[in-house]
Amino acid sequence: MKIERIRVWQVDLPLAEGRYSWSEGKSVDVFDSTVVAVDTDTGLTGYGEVCPLGPFYLPAYAEGARAGIRRLGPALLGQNPLHVEKINRYMDRCLQGHPYVKSALDMAFWDLLGKKSGLPVCDLMGGRYGERVRLYRAISQESPDRMAEKVAGYRREGYRRFQLKVGGDPDVDIERIRAVRGILESGDVLVADANTGWLPHQAMRVVAAIRDLDVYVEQPCRSYEECLGVRQHTDLPFVLDENIDSLTPLLRAHADRAMDVINIKISKFGGLTRARQARDLAVHLGLAMTLEDSWGGDIITAAISHLAHSTPEEFRFTSTDFNSYVSQPLASGAPRRVDGFFEASTSPGLGIEPLMDVLGEPEFVIEGDPSP
Repeated sequence: MKIERIRVWQVDLPLAEGRYSWSEGKSVDVFDSTVVAVDTDTGLTGYGEVCPLGPFYLPAYAEGARAGIRRLGPALLGQNPLHVEKINRYMDRCLQGHPYVKSALDMAFWDLLGKKSGLPVCDLMGGRYGERVRLYRAISQESPDRMAEKVAGYRREGYRRFQLKVGGDPDVDIERIRAVRGILESGDVLVADANTGWLPHQAMRVVAAIRDLDVYVEQPCRSYEECLGVRQHTDLPFVLDENIDSLTPLLRAHADRAMDVINIKISKFGGLTRARQARDLAVHLGLAMTLEDSWGGDIITAAISHLAHSTPEEFRFTSTDFNSYVSQPLASGAPRRVDGFFEASTSPGLGIEPLMDVLGEPEFVIEGDPSP
């Protein structure tokens, strides 16, 4: 099998709630997503998606993803997409760094591998564990009372795990955490996610003020060293996200006992191939994981479901269904939330079919003779 053509679309994904806000006053109301189709000489096509939250969150942005694919794509023509590790190494030689640029392409390679083999991606990534995957709900930053109201509403919909967006004024954040924890019940899980928004002294104040609560603290500060310093001064369970973007920091953080849970975002690692490597290493190290991405629609949600469903249940801290946050569908066959859970498709590949009437004409197409 050889790659003959790569098609690329830009799609706006408006938020169903209107706006999403997190630390340091950051917010967004429409996500800019990139969808790719990798067409092969066999007639099979694989699909992928990448949707960075924005350059103010991670070193990734939507226009950069498309620019990178435009640069990298010609080198992939004529390559065999089924050799996922080999082609990932090739992409890294052709374009150093920029893992998010490669994420949608790698996702499409796995979709092709599944379609060619007749197997769902989760079967290819280790096998399906359990019947369904538990989801969390991210709660956009608002007043303490309003955030507690939203948690109560989502709890009635079946969610039992909540990621509370904090990382603002420490006094208000303490109120937010206490207000939400106060309405939750035994067995519910609350994560206070600062998204790097606190300075170390602010984070120290917050963890001291909530030390009596059943709550996880996620990524309080920007640097790894700052987060480690906070971790060393609290007994609350700790989650690292933004600082864990490859195997090297994962190994360092484990050696330092810097966290109890890690977040694996597919595009942050460069696609499903590298995310699976991190997942397998975390299982070996005994670390629980949130398996997700930076954002996205139906195609990314499908990819998340396969990565999560192929992870042993005891290591699955939680995952998320990004397609329920946005109002624009992208594909049929994507997993849908039922009572706070979703399931990966049992169809070959990712199990999705893009809605071509939604995508319209590609923004650009890469094709031609790959020979020198």
